[in-house]
Order: sequence, then structure tokens, then C-alpha cells
Amino acid sequence: MLVDILFVLGGLTALVLGGDALVRGSVAVAMRAGLSPLVIGLTLVGFGTSVPELMTSLIAAFDGLPGIALGNVVGSNIANILLILGLSAVIAPVVAGAVIGRDGWIMIGVTVLCAGLMLMGQVGRIAGLVCVILLAIYLFTTLRQGQVEPVADIPTEKKPVWYGFGFFLAGLVGVLIGAKLLVDGASAIAAAFNVSNAVIGLTVVAVGTSLPELVTSVIAARKGQGDIAVGNVVGSNIFNVLGILGITAVVHPLDVPADMQGLSLWMLVGAALAPAAIMLAFGRITRLAGVLMVLAYAGYTAVLVIGT
Repeated sequence: MLVDILFVLGGLTALVLGGDALVRGSVAVAMRAGLSPLVIGLTLVGFGTSVPELMTSLIAAFDGLPGIALGNVVGSNIANILLILGLSAVIAPVVAGAVIGRDGWIMIGVTVLCAGLMLMGQVGRIAGLVCVILLAIYLFTTLRQGQVEPVADIPTEKKPVWYGFGFFLAGLVGVLIGAKLLVDGASAIAAAFNVSNAVIGLTVVAVGTSLPELVTSVIAARKGQGDIAVGNVVGSNIFNVLGILGITAVVHPLDVPADMQGLSLWMLVGAALAPAAIMLAFGRITRLAGVLMVLAYAGYTAVLVIGT
């Protein structure tokens, strides 16, 4: 058991460090190639920070663990809103039009699409391909309309090409190793405690792979940048479904575990609707609303664990 826990902790550490190195290397190469900060921010940084989640879901799918692969996506989206956005609001009330703007409604639509696919019992290659196409359309229209601002931490100094490739390769290796360790450790813990892989995927794996979003949103909230905190969550949730679930299903179709077609499915939809409803009612996500969102997540997690 101790070895399995170390696998999970080591895997999460490797995913975080590897993902950071992957982004840094990709950005360095892109800058040498003359790409604009706008394109780099939208594609390389946005995608790079989601590579850990993608690799985790892909490896879980190939290992015959659809509960972890799907739970990673569904659980991350629930945690992003109820836990991460909730904590951000507790730190500082969040006022951001993005929640009820274009991207907010797209996130709700994408969430409903995900719920519909789960109710069908399988996310196949055609459904995955549709998700990937929708992601491409979303990215194209977003870039064309100039709604994505350059990422603040993109370095202005151009690094040598070898620097970029070195970081990229090191990051890729780190992410692959981390994802494998996390999946193996999480599945072993699930077996040891007689807990389903879906529950482990919805909780331990989902929260672990969402750590970068948690850090980013909390820091943004402390600086009074609620729009960044919200945009981080909204963008992540859209990419989790269209990108991670879509690509994983194209590579390896996923059967939906029966224990993911009940509470977690409705929590997924409810969590997506909650921020928009709160914003429409109060104009912002207050500290009290943030506390209630975090408590809702804690209650949901407790029900999952106790129910198994």
C-alpha cells in the first residue's frame, strides 16, 4: 500500500514538473520559429498545461481502466468549478462576465454533450472525432476574434533551439512516466480498498491532475483578477471534454461505468450551471456562495467514498 501511495505522489509530481518543462520547451521553440505570443498562449500554453490530464486518460484507457480515464475528465470538471472556483471566491468575490458570456455558455453546452455521451453508455470514435472537430472550431473562432490575450508568463527572451527541444523532451518523458505511475498507483489503491476505479478517477486522479488550475486560480483570486480565475476554469473544462475526452475516445473507445451514470453525471451538469446562475442572480460569486460550492464538493466526495 505504501508503494502504491508513493506511486501516486510520485506520478503527480512528475506530471506537474513534466508539464511545466513541456510548456517551457514548446514556447522556446515556437518563439524561435517566429510565432506570435497570441498563438503561443492559445495553443502551446493552453494545450501544454492539459497534457498531463490527456496522458493520464490515454494510459488508463489502454490499460483497460475506463473509470479512471472518464473519471479524470468528469471529476476534474466538477472539481474545477465547485472546489477551485469556490476557493477562489472564498479568497475574493469573483466578478467575471466570462461566466455568462460566450465561453461560459459554450462550457455549459459542452458539459451537456458530455453528459449525453455518458448516458449512451459509450464514448466511441465517432463521438470523439466530433468533439475534436468542435474543439478545432472553437479555437479557430476564438483566435480569429482575438478573445485570447497573451499569457503573462511567456518569456520575452528567445532561447536557443537546443534549449527548447531539451525541455520539451524532458517534459514529455516526465509526463509519460508520471501518468503511468499515477494510473498504476491509483488502480492498485482502488483494488486494495475495494473501491471502483471510477471513484478513484473522480477523486484522487481528478483533483491531482487539476493542481495546476488550482494554483493558477487561487493566485489570480488573491491578486483580484477574478476574470483570470474564471477563464482558467472555463477554458480547462471546455478542453477537458472536447480535447482530452475527444482524443482519448478516438484513440481508444470508452465504455462508461454504470456508477458514473448517476450522481456524478448530474453533479457535472449542476456544477456547470451553478456559476452562471449565481452570476445572473447576484452579479458575482460571493464568499458565501464560494463556501457553499466547496461544501457541496466535500459532500459529493463523501457520498462517493461512503457509497462504495
